[in-house]
Formats: sequence, C-alpha cells, structure tokens
Amino acid sequence: MSTRIILIRHGETDYSSGKRYCGITDADLNDKGIAQAQRLCQRLDREKIDKVYSSDSKRAFNFARIIFKDLSIESLPGLREINFGIFEGLGHEEILEKHPDVYAEWLKKPFDNAIPEGDSLVDFKKRVEGLFREIVSLNKGKTAAMVTHGGPIRIIIGSILDSKNIWDKMPGLASLSIVEFKNDTGKVLLFNDRGHLDG
Repeated sequence: MSTRIILIRHGETDYSSGKRYCGITDADLNDKGIAQAQRLCQRLDREKIDKVYSSDSKRAFNFARIIFKDLSIESLPGLREINFGIFEGLGHEEILEKHPDVYAEWLKKPFDNAIPEGDSLVDFKKRVEGLFREIVSLNKGKTAAMVTHGGPIRIIIGSILDSKNIWDKMPGLASLSIVEFKNDTGKVLLFNDRGHLDG
C-alpha cells in the first residue's frame, strides 16, 4: 500500500514577479497567481485527495482554497517559507549592493551561514522534514496534498533524493510534484510539472 503526497508551490505574487526574496512577508497572490490556481484546479479536478495541508501564509492558503474549493484545508505554520532576514523584500542586485559579503557566504555555504535576523537552513530543514514525516505517517495508504513554498518543497525533494546541493531542484511557481512512499521508502514520481499552465 503506497502513500502519495502531492506537493504544490503557490502561484505568482508581486514579490515573485519582481524577483524579490519573500519568506515571512505575507504577500498575497496577484491576478496571475489566481489564474494559475484556477488552471491547477481544473487539472486536479478528478484526483482523489484525502487530505489537504497548507502553509498559513496568504499566498499559499488562498492558492489552496481556489484549487481545493470543496475540501477542508488544514493550515500549518510549519509549512511556511524560510525567514530571509535582512534579505526579505530585496532582489539579487540589491542584496549584492547592501550585503555582498553575507550574501556570498550564504550562497557558498548555506548550512554554515545563517542569514542575520532570519532562519538558519539547519533549523528550517529540521522543521520541514519533521512536519513532512508526520504528514506521511498520518496519511498511510492515502493521498494528501501540501500547498507550500519553494523552500520547503526543495528540502523535501532533496531529502528523498539525498541531494547535498540545497540550490538544486527548485520548483517553479504553481508547479506540481508528486512523491510516493512504500515501506517508508520515498520516491519522486513527478517534479516541477507546470503543464497545466500551457496554452
């Protein structure tokens, strides 16, 4: 008996369209993000989903409400994005200008260098992996959906693939990934599928 977890990254916000770091900032979906949710709703319309979990951030929870309009959604603060601290709200070039040394060290050795005023990746990884294991355990033999952010999905997929590169496997906005567990062994069935956004 297998357990399937559908991992969904929220849709576009004004922060993501402007390529700005958005962790704890509670940005909501923009019009394009709402349209992306409607497309994904159509795609998952015939999928049997037993349970839905979502980050309590507006951009994730409102995305989940559009996709799973007929299902109850459990809001979990543990599925929030990492707190980017002094990088919050800034784009790549702005960070290079304001915090060049801190940024360079964080990009080079992210697990050894916590962002000032933000979360350490070690703590973030522990939080996400712990909650994910709990969700898998609670839904054995079922299909659950998780609507969350790029960081948590990257951590989950990287953990299953035993990837050492935190910057690898970044899911796109409004993307769909599926992992399956059999006998406590995880397998990535689908990653970063955005076919529903075509056309």
